[in-house]
Amino acid sequence: MCLGIPGEVTRWIDRDPLLARAEVRFGELSRVCHLACVPEAEIGDYVIVHAGIAISKVNPDEARRLFDELDQFALREELATEIPPAGDIHEIP
Repeated sequence: MCLGIPGEVTRWIDRDPLLARAEVRFGELSRVCHLACVPEAEIGDYVIVHAGIAISKVNPDEARRLFDELDQFALREELATEIPPAGDIHEIP
C-alpha cells in the first residue's frame, strides 16, 4: 500500500540540493527524511512523506485533519515506524 503521511519539519540537517535531509516529527516519533523535493520547507512546516521522502508541503490545517483521521485508526505512529532511515537511500555500493 502506498501512503504518504504528514509530519512536521523540526530540524534541518543538510540543505544540499540533491541530498537535503531534515528531521520530521510524526506524533511521538521523529525520522530523518529526504527533503530535496521540498527545499522551500522551513522549521514548523508540514510535509507529506512517502517512503522516507517528503514529496510536498501541506497546509497545517489539512495536516491536523489527517492526524485526527490517522489517530482514529491508530495508524500514525505505526506508519511512521515504517519510514526507512534517510541514510539508507543514498548509500550506493
